[in-house]
Amino acid sequence: MSIDVIAEARRQTEICNACRYCEGFCSVFPALTRNKAFADGDITHLANLCHNCRGCYYSCQYTAPHEFALNFPAALAEVRQESWERHAWPRPFARLFHESGVAIAVVLVAGFALILGMLQTLHSGGGSGFYAYLAHGAMVALFLPAFLLPLASVAVSLRGYWQEIGGGSLRWRDLLGAGRSAARLKNLDGGQGQGCNFEQGDRYSDRRRWLHQTVLYGFLLCFAATSSGTVLHYAFDMQAPYGFFSLPKLLGVPGGILLTVGCAGLAWLKTQADPALGAVRVWGGEMAFVLLLGATGATGLALYLASGTAAVPVLLTIHLGTVLAFFLLLPFSKMVHGFYRFATLVAEEQKKAAVRDAQARP
Repeated sequence: MSIDVIAEARRQTEICNACRYCEGFCSVFPALTRNKAFADGDITHLANLCHNCRGCYYSCQYTAPHEFALNFPAALAEVRQESWERHAWPRPFARLFHESGVAIAVVLVAGFALILGMLQTLHSGGGSGFYAYLAHGAMVALFLPAFLLPLASVAVSLRGYWQEIGGGSLRWRDLLGAGRSAARLKNLDGGQGQGCNFEQGDRYSDRRRWLHQTVLYGFLLCFAATSSGTVLHYAFDMQAPYGFFSLPKLLGVPGGILLTVGCAGLAWLKTQADPALGAVRVWGGEMAFVLLLGATGATGLALYLASGTAAVPVLLTIHLGTVLAFFLLLPFSKMVHGFYRFATLVAEEQKKAAVRDAQARP
């Protein structure tokens, strides 16, 4: 654990807790008022509860040039990033993507596309749809471990994180409360429903929240499309290609559009925001993640539009190479923030319940 990063975040947290001007803002500020002293795990919990909306910074009277020089969003962003890297497994890869994200993503996509192109040349040509270019067995052999191994890696990292922040036994009410907050992206409303200040400085905007929701639901629709295709294939012996009015297409096409548009919007917003209010060291890695996620949607749409043309073999290798790179990088890219944030929201529900229970005792 980086002592300097935690110590600086603790210093700023204690000042904020004494001031409490921002108490009506996002969930971080009601949460920090529960404590007078902050253990390392408390700081890590607050950091992952923060969504970097930056409203507190623009409202703060103690930012530079004041001697306190508070930059609470950046302090928590550094702790948050450090927690992901520290708990990542295998740990040696933890910092790699964030420091050279664009180069790594490009190399992986190109490498996987080349391998898939070579597999196409070995394919006998049987099957229809995509299977006319790449055998179903080969796709399963590539994508099944590429999907399961990153999830196992995330599970290992979350176990250590959960212990650090003091998470307890899971209860349905905690999961449901966290689910409601995550589905609405509640913490991106600035705490009072007026939006956040991510790219607008001291002006409020809901654009970041809307774009995050666009990406979230686009990704879920794409995942549902792939899952429905898997069920149709194995449970009902209905093999691809599927028509436009089939479940995979009805879910996948809107999902791809939402994912592409949302990621493009988030990438643009990131160029409008002050990098000094986040974790500066990982700006490139975060941008690489957004572009890679958007590329999974864009290449999928391009492949669908090119159906029946000579461009399908090339576009298929690019799309599948992009998806493979995305999944394999999942435990080390900012995609892992979704898992950590949900775990943090669950823990926050538990901590709030514990306070209510203590207050209810005679």
